[in-house]
Amino acid sequence: MLEINNLTVQIEDNRILNGLSLKVADGEVAAIMGPNGSGKSTLSYVIAGKEDYEVLDGEILLDGQNLLEMEADERAAAGVFLAFQYPLEIPGVGTMTFLKAALNAQRRARGEDELTTPDLIKRVNAAGETLEIKKDFLKRALNVGFSGGEKKRMEILQMALLEPKFCILDETDSGLDIDALRIVSEGVNTLRSKDRSFLVITHYQRLLNHIVPDTVHVMANGRIVKSGGKELALELEANGYADYRQEAA
Repeated sequence: MLEINNLTVQIEDNRILNGLSLKVADGEVAAIMGPNGSGKSTLSYVIAGKEDYEVLDGEILLDGQNLLEMEADERAAAGVFLAFQYPLEIPGVGTMTFLKAALNAQRRARGEDELTTPDLIKRVNAAGETLEIKKDFLKRALNVGFSGGEKKRMEILQMALLEPKFCILDETDSGLDIDALRIVSEGVNTLRSKDRSFLVITHYQRLLNHIVPDTVHVMANGRIVKSGGKELALELEANGYADYRQEAA
């Protein structure tokens, strides 16, 4: 379980999260929706361990361990995965080289044997087939020259290979056409299990038509202002966020 208690965060003296509390149970898919500037992406970055944010108060517990006491790589080894809204291009670093380094770093941190190259290729090919990733892409530098949809598929491929416990999808639907959205969503849905939780950050209902959440949380002015079932996303789609902005003010 992920449990966030009274999380208060600022960057450059600008308060972004204001006593945010949230629980995501094992196996749960929780969606966070909210207007621009409400702190959704900041929440994802702070959970994952991105630098530059100053935590003033609160805690983030994953199975009782305080993530705020860990470096970003330690959080990844503990099972945290962040799929970025805008995945980075890394010229000069081959995709397969990156995947092998990431997987083996994780395995070393967990006291597991490193994967051999043949084992890695088998795993990547199997996961890539589900996500309709062309093998030619795996021979290129990571994300270089990829379309938005191809970059998002590569993020989900990494998630499938790393098998994290807690997955954060930060506006994964951003920039996706209908076909890419379907493929990415199907990839996510194949990873749903009783031992793996998801935090899905999005502006729009359309993603939640494909990745159906168990709970929906509305975020405004740096905190959760309402929680409910999947029908809450439909309400937001119909009525917008105006009422919640006022409630959080």
